[in-house]
Amino acid sequence: MEFLIYIATGAFVGFFAGLLGIGGGLILVPVLTSVFATYMTSNEHMVHIAIGTSLATIMVTSLSSVRAHHKHDAVRWDLVKSLSPSIFIGGLLGGWISQFMDASVLSRIFAILEVLIAIKMLLDLQPSPHREMPGTVGRSIAGTMIGGLSSLIGIGGGALNTPYMAWHNVPMRQAIATSSACSVPVAISGTLGFIIAGWGVSNLPNYSTGFVYWPAFLGIVLASVFTAPLGAKMTHKLPVKRLKKIFGLLLIILAIKMFWH
Repeated sequence: MEFLIYIATGAFVGFFAGLLGIGGGLILVPVLTSVFATYMTSNEHMVHIAIGTSLATIMVTSLSSVRAHHKHDAVRWDLVKSLSPSIFIGGLLGGWISQFMDASVLSRIFAILEVLIAIKMLLDLQPSPHREMPGTVGRSIAGTMIGGLSSLIGIGGGALNTPYMAWHNVPMRQAIATSSACSVPVAISGTLGFIIAGWGVSNLPNYSTGFVYWPAFLGIVLASVFTAPLGAKMTHKLPVKRLKKIFGLLLIILAIKMFWH
């Protein structure tokens, strides 16, 4: 039953990760936290494990999404190239810093950020028509902050990258596609950071490496590699604005659950 839950979650998350360019962690972390609370005998590190495992799955999900978006020529590779180095550094720092934070603190940080992202989706705030992407210094600062915060709470970066790019008047479909590509360096560095942070920690479940739990990773990835490309393909066909509002309501529900867990 536990493994089936991971597969079902992976299928759902993969589709919306590809559709909205969000990486999937906004759903994965609350779901995994609940599953771990049910099936793990020791819950002391379950939030850290949920975040680390979420980041590990995003490595695969994002690559699947990027391939589909690239076929539609929607990825702004110039932005990926300029943002990726700082995103990678920020992601590594965020994952490493997690070991010094209590699980309850991480839960509440995640919940608050998830609500803010949901509000942005529901209100569909639009940028000034004259706003443009900043220069190298501005992108480096933004990339480090996005990478660090995304890694710390396991959301992969797309949930922050997409609105950041859209706010600077990158067309929404390009922002979604480019965010999928930028989620890859966040996921890689964040996963490494959480493995390092959890290395040598006692009372971790079997089949874990640091704060990454491989059975959950396997179940989620087995499904998400098929549904993420489907979601990315649907980005160019479905009414994304309407779906974002539905998704925003779901995020608020998950955030409330995460905050009071």
